[in-house]
Amino acid sequence: MARPGPLNSLCDVAGLTVGCAEDAAALTGVTVIVPEGRAVCAVDVRGGGPGTRETDALAAGALVDAVDALVLAGGSVYGLAAADGVAAAMGAEGKGFGLVDLPGVPRSPVIPSAILYDLANGGDKAWGEAPPYRALGRNAYDVRSRELPLGNAGAGMGAVAGMFKGGQGSASIVTGDGYIVAALACVNSFGATTMPGSHAFWAWPYEIDAEFGGVKPDPNREVVDAEDWSGAKLNPQPRANTTLVCVATDAELTPSEAKRVAQMASAGVARAVRPVFAPFDGDVVFALSTAAKPLTDPNPLTVARLGGAAADCVARAIARGVYAAAPVGAHKAWRG
Repeated sequence: MARPGPLNSLCDVAGLTVGCAEDAAALTGVTVIVPEGRAVCAVDVRGGGPGTRETDALAAGALVDAVDALVLAGGSVYGLAAADGVAAAMGAEGKGFGLVDLPGVPRSPVIPSAILYDLANGGDKAWGEAPPYRALGRNAYDVRSRELPLGNAGAGMGAVAGMFKGGQGSASIVTGDGYIVAALACVNSFGATTMPGSHAFWAWPYEIDAEFGGVKPDPNREVVDAEDWSGAKLNPQPRANTTLVCVATDAELTPSEAKRVAQMASAGVARAVRPVFAPFDGDVVFALSTAAKPLTDPNPLTVARLGGAAADCVARAIARGVYAAAPVGAHKAWRG
């Protein structure tokens, strides 16, 4: 039976580190994911109200086929500036893409990013012309490590998932042939992550070792009403509801294969959140390949297995993010 990696997090994937920075007063934060070397990356955007940066660079046929980092941030459009702080730091270190090396010409770090809306969560957003995100991005980059905090951390700091406090979650799996697949999710969804009238997560069938509470649905409950959105937010706003995800594997994937894994991994969001991919959601899934292990059987079946494992990890990561979150102000947490 496949089992989680030793950390049960994105950092089980060889060559990945994650940094998180928060502004407790503003109730917001940033998560930065950094591969040891430039990594193949793809993206799948399913939400109707996304906020992204440099995702067009990941399209088929684009010049760049690898990235230097990924940034997930709160702050809506202001949060896109978090990548500026990361780009400045990486550029100063000589990292990034360069078509040709010329004296005095800095390289260009490729840092796709996505944001979630936490502007109306009760934090102090009176920052005038000095939003904190550039500094938060730089701080997150500076403290990156293989220790990945859950709950009120990084871009999950100010997140709200349906009627519960949202947060940052992560999960991993080691396949039978030794590949590691993992996911990180920052959960700020309009939809509910729990079943109507219950603390059981929609993702409960995928849970391993009670990693998000071990609560199962009432076996006597009738079929869920298709119109019952209990636990979802009641006042959806454009870009106010988003689940940001990064899945990663140490398997060596081409950009096309990574794209398929990202698309399959989006199914994990649908398994864990109801409703999902709505017109006012900004759901985005990135897929990274660190290429630490070549595919021993490079065929579509292997890619399908990795994509299926990624979807399961996404569902678990979403539930773990909500499970680990602590209450803030009026935002009630799953654990009270």
